[in-house]
Amino acid sequence: MGRGRVFGLLGFVCAALAAATAVGLCAVARADPETAAGRVGTHEGVASCAGSTCHSRPVASGLVVRQNELITWQDPHSDAGAHSRAWRVLTQPRAQAIVQRMGLAGPAQSAPVCLGCHSDPAPAGRRGARFQVSDGVGCEACHGGSGGWIASHYAIGATHAANVSRGMIALDDPKARAANCLDCHLGGSGPNQFVTHQIMAAGHPRIAFELDLFTTLQKHHDIDADYLARHKEAPGGVKIWAVGQAMALERTLSLFGPRTPSGAFPEFVFFDCQSCHRTISEDPKVKLTVEANPARPIPLGMPPFNDENMIMLSAAAKVAAPALSARFEEESRGFHGALAKNGSVAGAQAAKLAETSRKLADAFAGHSFSRGDTLAIFAAVLTGETASRYSDFAGASQAVMGADTLLNALVAEGALDRAAAAKLRPDLDRAYRAVRDPNAFRPADVRAALQAAADKVRGLK
Repeated sequence: MGRGRVFGLLGFVCAALAAATAVGLCAVARADPETAAGRVGTHEGVASCAGSTCHSRPVASGLVVRQNELITWQDPHSDAGAHSRAWRVLTQPRAQAIVQRMGLAGPAQSAPVCLGCHSDPAPAGRRGARFQVSDGVGCEACHGGSGGWIASHYAIGATHAANVSRGMIALDDPKARAANCLDCHLGGSGPNQFVTHQIMAAGHPRIAFELDLFTTLQKHHDIDADYLARHKEAPGGVKIWAVGQAMALERTLSLFGPRTPSGAFPEFVFFDCQSCHRTISEDPKVKLTVEANPARPIPLGMPPFNDENMIMLSAAAKVAAPALSARFEEESRGFHGALAKNGSVAGAQAAKLAETSRKLADAFAGHSFSRGDTLAIFAAVLTGETASRYSDFAGASQAVMGADTLLNALVAEGALDRAAAAKLRPDLDRAYRAVRDPNAFRPADVRAALQAAADKVRGLK
């Protein structure tokens, strides 16, 4: 079934019931309790969400939900449609070349190692009649299998808590959202949800994750009065960003270990790519881009652990979780040091740091970020001790995304007017250009752009 024609019978029934409910003709729409209970966790497929009075209205209606969510998800050109294109990407030459280099049988679009993230990973036993692998990362890959709640979530009196109890994922909870997104956008313990160095060597793009930015790009709903009335939290951009950074580091450290077929320890994908992959020249006039990092007590030549999330967490913890900040810094250095001295014992240090990262995620999730907090974290990311750690492409790229997120959060919260923010935009654009090409990366260029923004921020306090 084509992506533009996902209007199956179940979608039509959903549309009819939703329309009746909207005009008050239906007292309460309920699924049979036993039937719903038996289908909890079942992924019914994208078609089950369609219909012009469900989530596939050509123009946003403004009634309760936009009703154009599916069309936004299907957008063939924008970032908002990236999830619907995930499976189709596997049909392209680059994906086919990756599976060939890995010696895998069959095309990429049927390779389990690819489908774990390029489609809804629901196991065969939990796929409904309208489920299609070719739908890519469908609605339920993020919102949870709808078998237990699809017929009740639009009923009169339905609550978010009841939906969650029936299998919906509470994406309004920053930690739940981060945990769900990280499975594919960084890695998970589930089958075929970890991008190994072998896959990267075959040509897979570099993995990067920033929860608030990714949320913004994929946003299909409005946080309005109705959203809040249904007992959902509306976390600010800075909270989503901070929780995402903490959980990304926790996830990385939890996955850390021997995962390659060759038994190499640790798996090379955990290290900073450019510490090994950089231009090599015998010309003495060619300047090396490598430079010392003050937060890593490791000798020159030692491949550094990719600490992009550690750097951002350091800035956030000092402001929003000061009680954990010193512990986090000490354990971060201890982990780097353990890797440099004896990689086989670094696992214990990783576990300690992962636990502290979890505590930071909890602290951020329960923290009310004020204008002063956001400005302080923003300034810390732009310059000073934190900026001295932007010695590698991954860390610098994460910093630029973080700075953009924090600036947008200040504007969204009304803490900064758009005119003031516009004065910082040229500097952030220059920072983005500095991390556009990893082969042309120069740490000093990023720091200079962020420093220029920081100089303007001082006048905003």
